[in-house]
Amino acid sequence: SEHRISAAHFFDAANAQPCTEIPQKLAEMASPACRGTIVPAPSYDAEADAGVLRKAMKGIGTDEDAIINLLVKRSNAQRQEISKKFKVMYGKDLIKELKSELGGNFENAVLALMETRYEAKLLRRAIKGAGTDEECLIEILCTRSNAEIQQIKDDYKAEFGRDLEKDVTGDTSGHFKRLLVSMCQGAREESDVVDADKAQREAQELYQAGEKQWGTDESKFNQILALRSFPQLRATFDAYVKISQRDIVNSIEREFSGHIKDGMMAVAQAVRSVPSFFAHQLYRSMKGAGTNDDQLIRIIVSRSEVDLVDIKAKFLEHYHKTLFTMVKGDISGDYRKLMLAIVGKD
Repeated sequence: SEHRISAAHFFDAANAQPCTEIPQKLAEMASPACRGTIVPAPSYDAEADAGVLRKAMKGIGTDEDAIINLLVKRSNAQRQEISKKFKVMYGKDLIKELKSELGGNFENAVLALMETRYEAKLLRRAIKGAGTDEECLIEILCTRSNAEIQQIKDDYKAEFGRDLEKDVTGDTSGHFKRLLVSMCQGAREESDVVDADKAQREAQELYQAGEKQWGTDESKFNQILALRSFPQLRATFDAYVKISQRDIVNSIEREFSGHIKDGMMAVAQAVRSVPSFFAHQLYRSMKGAGTNDDQLIRIIVSRSEVDLVDIKAKFLEHYHKTLFTMVKGDISGDYRKLMLAIVGKD
């Protein structure tokens, strides 16, 4: 199975939190929790930057290198300031100008960097129209913290005037729908205190609900994986190995199928290590023939200010090549230049 991956990959806990925009003069003192490859420029001039972008697009041809060099050296919040300045100065919408000048995956990646409420928009696209992008739903909803989920729900409501949970339930079904509804609550326990007795008890319950019986009690897996804190679940998963002689990820792979399997595995992998989960997803987006460009752009852009530094380290650890090298060999043109500029060399 293309999902199969050594359980040992998920036995660490480098779960970074997204870094918030900080005052420019404090940029050099950014929180160590901010593990992105893109950080706010300590000093920048939004007016001058708007001028650089205008010059890059004015007249015949486009200076793609100038666009790339500027955007990857500014945080998303700084790009929004530049966008506002651009409209005041030139009476034109920067996003529309970029759309008219660029094309293909390069355009898609540039526009992703310029987005506000990016993850809410990704979820809307995943749900809207014919078909559903379940992988996108899983990737976002099954890996985010309570605070991140609440922010995404607020953004979704503000942007589309719709309720995220209602849209998710209208577009999915069965056990997979129940898992996503659980994730949409953003109400996972958050204590760092681990109850060893509970971990032992719930590891036994997971074993009884899956490996030990014919058939699987999906609701028991849902209950424990959706409710408990990540530290508590790590202890439960460690106890589970002793009871079943299998890692929980391996058991889920054996016991479940379809989208519910993918969702449960994502939660279990994220519990072990969020950066490892995204390293695995990036590898899957590029391995074999063809590239899942939507996924590649989505992960690299959405994690660029969060934990892409850690994802790169996990990628090298698991696949014995750098993310930079794999991206370089997989895509081409200005799209490649931009993605490599975001990823950065190791």
